[in-house]
Amino acid sequence: MSLFLATLLVGIALLVLGGVLLADTSFLRAALKAFPRSKTASYVLFGGASAWFLLGRIAHLSEADFGQYRNILFVVFAAVAVLSFFYVAEFLAVRGLAALILLAAGPLLDSAFGEYQIPSRLFMVTAVYVALSAAIWLGAQPWRLRDAIEWLQRVPGRARVAGGALAVYGLLLAGVAFTY
Repeated sequence: MSLFLATLLVGIALLVLGGVLLADTSFLRAALKAFPRSKTASYVLFGGASAWFLLGRIAHLSEADFGQYRNILFVVFAAVAVLSFFYVAEFLAVRGLAALILLAAGPLLDSAFGEYQIPSRLFMVTAVYVALSAAIWLGAQPWRLRDAIEWLQRVPGRARVAGGALAVYGLLLAGVAFTY
């Protein structure tokens, strides 16, 4: 992935998230409040993260990375993913989102690696590291996203301010992408 594409994708993601928070309609507020425990979001996000991990990482392990046990690891991790839907279904959408962020961070940060002559790459790298920190925290304590959503919606206009900040940073990243 090129640095241009990585920066543009992060900018678009922040613009979309900021736009959702800026819109602040009753439908979006209800959808955002229901997200942490949503079955549909769990299937899409956790299922997508599981597929990416199994097919993108485990299936391509080299011999140096326990590649001789690739099939055993694939079956074990696939079983854990499937059983998670039955035994750890609470906040599985949040865990799936956290896993997707963790998996996506690798290619995004790899695109900026070694590009020391481009200091504006740090705008994208900073956003990715903030997302990584949030993903690790939310993966360990997924109910905190529910609390954060309640906090955002408690005071009228708070979600719009947060959405505006995210949208502005997304626009900044989209603009920076075209300067490489």
